[in-house]
Amino acid sequence: MEPQQEPPVMPAYHKPEAPGIWMNFDNTVSIYHVVQAEDDFFQAAQDVFGAVKDAQERFPDWPRVFYLDIAGHEEARRGFEEAFMEFQQEFWFATLAPFLTGFELPLTGPLLNPTSQRNDLPDELVIQHPGKG
Repeated sequence: MEPQQEPPVMPAYHKPEAPGIWMNFDNTVSIYHVVQAEDDFFQAAQDVFGAVKDAQERFPDWPRVFYLDIAGHEEARRGFEEAFMEFQQEFWFATLAPFLTGFELPLTGPLLNPTSQRNDLPDELVIQHPGKG
């Protein structure tokens, strides 16, 4: 069994003070987004995908670290609403994580992508709404 290689860039985790896309001193790009209480799963997915896409266009192929906060989608007993549990567990890891060097989600804390960040983002994110054809 071969030893696992570390990612080529070890970003310094410094969450920006305000949402947006920021170039860092270590030649990484920080993306910070807050999902608002009025955002549903589909709006949040489009917003975070758009932020990654914008970062790639502004800073082509630079290592990206995404910081996500979620406001107003908590449940008293279970943490987050079911849709935003799925957003952080299923959607994020299957859809966005490959295009990031690292990220920090409310459920996970800071994580590094164990493989190299991909930069071949699709032109758009298409999500089928349940019950719609």
